[in-house]
Amino acid sequence: MIGAILASLRPKQWTKNLLLFAGVLFSRQLDNGELLARAAGGFLAFCMLAGAVYLLNDVRDVEEDRRHPVKRLRPVASGRLSVRAVWITIAVLLAGVAALSRWLGAGFACVAAVYLAVNLAYSFFLKQQVLIDVFVIATGFVLRAIAGVEVLLPVSPGTELSPWLLVCTFFGALFLALGKRRRELENAGEDARSKRAVLEHYTLEVVDGLLLVTAASSLMSYALYTIWPGTVAKFGTERLLWTVPFVAYGIFRHLLLVRSASTSEDPSQVLLTDRPLAACLVLYLVAVLLILYRA
Repeated sequence: MIGAILASLRPKQWTKNLLLFAGVLFSRQLDNGELLARAAGGFLAFCMLAGAVYLLNDVRDVEEDRRHPVKRLRPVASGRLSVRAVWITIAVLLAGVAALSRWLGAGFACVAAVYLAVNLAYSFFLKQQVLIDVFVIATGFVLRAIAGVEVLLPVSPGTELSPWLLVCTFFGALFLALGKRRRELENAGEDARSKRAVLEHYTLEVVDGLLLVTAASSLMSYALYTIWPGTVAKFGTERLLWTVPFVAYGIFRHLLLVRSASTSEDPSQVLLTDRPLAACLVLYLVAVLLILYRA
């Protein structure tokens, strides 16, 4: 049963929560062990929180999942995990989040509570609302970025939440969410509604147009961030501009995969399985570390 629970927690999705480390990375405090530990605590809390939401969704959508060619293999849909075990696991996970939030501070606790509320609203209603569904997904990433700063504030009050971090995160996450919808549309074909009800309101042409808009917005907002006077003054260098090619390649590579390759519908899975995209991310992080910590 432990294996079934772990599978239901979607560990491959935990890469999204690495955004909790953005605050400590871009505040140039990675060498501070206490702050790094707090960021790791925030990462763990969001993994547990997201896991609780995944379990709740599995119970609520069990009949729909059983009609899906892939989701029917999930532990709850396949019958390997009982509903009673799911509710017990959810209670344990939320208790763990509450304990970590008490350590990480009231600001983090508030963000975590908002994240949970938004995801519950998404699960029960908003995921069936066209366009709002992808905006809610993007909001979840923004909340992760905010939480990554909130975990630092109790012990590092001078840490600032950059509005550019939120802008870049929002458009980047919106781009990924739309890419997921496009793959779902193409994989579902004429049977789209049976896979996900909201897909009935999307078309490939519309999603392709929105993908181009969000791709351009993501790249432009990041490029502007690197040369913004406040950014240059904060880091004492304009060299972050050198990382723009990595971001451009990552966006273009993902767009190529979404539109022309039979990739997974899950952006996290794409990142873990596509070597050029993973290599681009590693090179980007190395470049950021060298620029910010050796400038």
